[in-house]
Amino acid sequence: MAREVSALEVCSYQSILAHLNLTRGNEVFTSARPVKDWTHPTVVHLDVFLYAILAVIEKSQTFIPFIWLSMTWNNELISWDPEQFCGICQVAIPQDMLWHPDLIILEHTEDYSKIFKMPFIQITHNGSVSIEDGFRVTSTCKMDVYKFPFDIQSCVLSFSSVLYADSEIQLLPVSNNYWLTRGTQQYLQTQGEWDFVNISVTEGEIKMRNVTWDSLNYTITIKRRPLLVVMHFLMPILFFLLMDLSTFLISDVGGEKLGFKVTVLLAISVLLLMLNETLPSTAGRTPLIATYCIVTFSLLLASLLEAIVVKHLIERDDAARAPAEGGLCCQQEAERVNTCVCREDVAVAGEPGRGGEGPSDSQLLRLAVQELCALRRGGLTRDLGCGDTAAPPRFWRTVARRINTVFFCLYLLTSCSFLLYLCLEWTA
Repeated sequence: MAREVSALEVCSYQSILAHLNLTRGNEVFTSARPVKDWTHPTVVHLDVFLYAILAVIEKSQTFIPFIWLSMTWNNELISWDPEQFCGICQVAIPQDMLWHPDLIILEHTEDYSKIFKMPFIQITHNGSVSIEDGFRVTSTCKMDVYKFPFDIQSCVLSFSSVLYADSEIQLLPVSNNYWLTRGTQQYLQTQGEWDFVNISVTEGEIKMRNVTWDSLNYTITIKRRPLLVVMHFLMPILFFLLMDLSTFLISDVGGEKLGFKVTVLLAISVLLLMLNETLPSTAGRTPLIATYCIVTFSLLLASLLEAIVVKHLIERDDAARAPAEGGLCCQQEAERVNTCVCREDVAVAGEPGRGGEGPSDSQLLRLAVQELCALRRGGLTRDLGCGDTAAPPRFWRTVARRINTVFFCLYLLTSCSFLLYLCLEWTA
């Protein structure tokens, strides 16, 4: 059965405010820290939960989450007996009617007036005051993109007072790391391309000009989802590298091989421009993905230069073979003519002497005829345009083939070793 309310009891919120003399014009509740003894510190209990990851901008090193903050402290100037007011234990009043801690987020880069826009705060009969509010935070976050896109980032939100030192305001967390992480996982609405890992809180302090302020540091750890970058960036570059390796099966005689290599090189250049728009220019270490692109670009460039050298050697070999083939024909014709001439000379030299010379004179005549044949052979060769070539036929083509084989082995070994190194670094 409901308890009967006597005539002396007043059952309205306004009666409680009138009892406390809590009005907008009463500066007792708004002008100073609500303590009866100034040596008593005001203990502020904080809870921060992550509701959404709106954006993570690597280029500007900015982290934009949507958080829900719960803050509770004690106002020593407020109290009433619920039994005298129909059992009313708590009342919601406008924010500007009570003093509240001047907490800020040190990493916040926008107007602080956007924080704590909830119009009401709640007070209880024992003087406990609490405020809950959700707001969008644009904060700085020092990111390490060395392992991009397989990176894990940790961004810190530090809460501290502006005016009140640690002797006046003390900050304490309500929930431990486990409950903060579990609560965030339960209420997290959107993550974008990131996966929430955990959230942890540590108590700290800020010292400046011999004054110390309390602070609570909430560290939000998130992990990137790399699938999109892998599919649209890493895999195309790998495919380009494999296609360049396959060009060693194309003949070096035509110009198709050089044209294909130039096209692949230009495609890698476009991807490098896209990467430049994503990664920050102030990174402490060169990101692995930048090393991946630069080394791949260098390998493709070296492959293009090697193809140009091989093409030049083949053309030089073709230019050397034309005079050599013409010289061979001339030499065969000269030998044919010389053979006929020498046979005639030998036949004349073999006839018996008319003057009754002996055999010794016949032998001398044969030697003279042989020398004459040799002289005629040389003269005919020069007359027909036959001469020595600078290099044997197919010499430069053989050199080009050997260069191609050695370069392909080195290219394949370097590519495999580099890709293995990247995999180990990314997964370490």
